[in-house]
Amino acid sequence: MKNKLDFKLINFALIAVIVFFIYQSSGLWIGFLNKALKIVLPLLAGFAIAYALNPFLTFLTKHKIPKGIAIFIVIAIIIGIIGTVIILLVPMLANQIVSLIDSLIIFVKNVTTNYNIDLGAIGDNLMKSLNQIISSVGKYVSDGAVKTINTSISVITTSIIALASSVYFLLDMDKIRLSIKKFLMNKSILGFKYVGTLDHEIRNYIKGFLQLVVINFFEYTIAFYIIGHPNALLLGFLSGLANFIPYFGGTIIQVIAGVTAFVISPMLCLKVVIVALIFSLIDTYILNPLIYGKSNQIHPLVVITAVFAGGVLFGFIGIIIAIPLAIIIINSYKFYRDNIKKKKIK
Repeated sequence: MKNKLDFKLINFALIAVIVFFIYQSSGLWIGFLNKALKIVLPLLAGFAIAYALNPFLTFLTKHKIPKGIAIFIVIAIIIGIIGTVIILLVPMLANQIVSLIDSLIIFVKNVTTNYNIDLGAIGDNLMKSLNQIISSVGKYVSDGAVKTINTSISVITTSIIALASSVYFLLDMDKIRLSIKKFLMNKSILGFKYVGTLDHEIRNYIKGFLQLVVINFFEYTIAFYIIGHPNALLLGFLSGLANFIPYFGGTIIQVIAGVTAFVISPMLCLKVVIVALIFSLIDTYILNPLIYGKSNQIHPLVVITAVFAGGVLFGFIGIIIAIPLAIIIINSYKFYRDNIKKKKIK
């Protein structure tokens, strides 16, 4: 018993020493990991892009379009959308953002004056935010600081590498999937079924997410334009992007739409509220179940918890990947739970 106890203490001491050295050398290996991540990140982004675009490529090739031409079409569409946003929408969105903040400032001042409610601090903060946006844009245009240029070049270089690598991943995606399939089938049938389940769920989520972004952009832009909201394009654009932040994103956009409409007229605000209520019900009870199906339906409490935890741990990137990670965790639990039940029945 004494020798056994001494053996455990020695193991514990060795583990403590290892943990101590890892902690003391954290600056070295964290720096190494950061450098490695910067190298690998464009390739990971390229693979993620190729993985997301592969269903569209498969759709085109099924319609007897050569694979090389199909890849060119997919990439050209993506570049065309990005170019259109940069060339046409960005200047228009910039003007509408300034108009939007100005409307919020007017709303705060009207509430303060008409209802004798002290919201001066909010108005001051909004004014400071507007001034900061204007000064930042002016500084970027006039100064062209070296750091900003270096950052821009780094982002552009990373984007180009990611886009270029996505082309090669798209070319070889079928081979990659087949290799993974053969490897898993040789190693474990259970592992093959598990990865297949996750692949199906994530592809279903990506496809549904992209469809919702496009549908929300058009439906809210058209709806706000019909009721006469001056920021219809911006609000429609933001409504599409709000899908990155489930529940919270849509609510924030609707509040902004209502506040800016109230500045113009109470009737317009009422119309915005009606549009928000109707389209929220349509999105929740018709579009989401129709697009995602039953497989990707997640309880709202789980979604809220996942988004909050992702934001706290990893910031905006954590918010974006929160739902896919939640889907992976939930389906992993269901898969192995069902497998355990089957073994017990046998």
